Amino acid sequence: MANVVRAALVQATWTGDTESMVAKHEEHAREAARQGAKIIGFQEVFNAPYFCQVQEPEHYRWAEPVPDGPTVRRMQELARETGMVIVVPVFEVEQSGFYYNTAAVIDADGTFLGKYRKHHIPQVKGFWEKYYFKPGNVGWPVFDTSVGKVGVYICYDRHFPEGWRQLGLNGAQLVYNPSATSRGLSAYLWQLEQPAAAVANEYFVAAINRVGQEPYGDNDFYGTSYFVDPRGQFVGEVAGDKSEELVVRDLDFDLIEEVRQQWAFYRDRRPDAYEGLVQP
Repeated sequence: MANVVRAALVQATWTGDTESMVAKHEEHAREAARQGAKIIGFQEVFNAPYFCQVQEPEHYRWAEPVPDGPTVRRMQELARETGMVIVVPVFEVEQSGFYYNTAAVIDADGTFLGKYRKHHIPQVKGFWEKYYFKPGNVGWPVFDTSVGKVGVYICYDRHFPEGWRQLGLNGAQLVYNPSATSRGLSAYLWQLEQPAAAVANEYFVAAINRVGQEPYGDNDFYGTSYFVDPRGQFVGEVAGDKSEELVVRDLDFDLIEEVRQQWAFYRDRRPDAYEGLVQP
């Protein structure tokens, strides 16, 4: 019997406040569950606007503890209600002065499995993230969920192949990449980098982007979220570029082993020859 996982993602427009944004995602999750999905992921800092378009101290107000903050606790209840694994990207405060761009991973029974903190922090026009976030320091965790082994890589991380590879070495079958990327900056890379990462590392990738314009800048988030398989092929249609969308797709995890046997990239790695890659 095929090992098929029905997976979902949400690309969303900003509602104007956290309460309505979280409530909207809860309804998307319930709809995904009605469609049979067993895992769902949301976009980068899903419960807030993409405030990194500006550098203002008022935006530290969006931060909360993980897992003991209100949003992650609420998502734990949602996971229990829907029976789905949920990938929850939020602005995390660990202690005074310690802030991270984080994704919590919650199992289908509501158990908090752990978190990933974004490693690579951009500081360019419209993406002033170093003002808010410290670089991630929890490594490259892969979470043993009820649907399989799930990893997370956040937005700007996707430009760095090393993390994709480490997630594969750690056993990932599906990697969620929650993002907030704008049309003029990176649109032509969006359907290139994640499929290439899926091929190089022979697993599924869920690429999630925001959609629309938001109050704090001119960034035009272009959606076009998708799932891509270990052969680099889109699973179903890519989402549209102008409106909110729930994407639900069937992922055949048996394809992972099939591709790894056929292409054998892990067999033919040469870690003994890669020492120079980690030299500063």
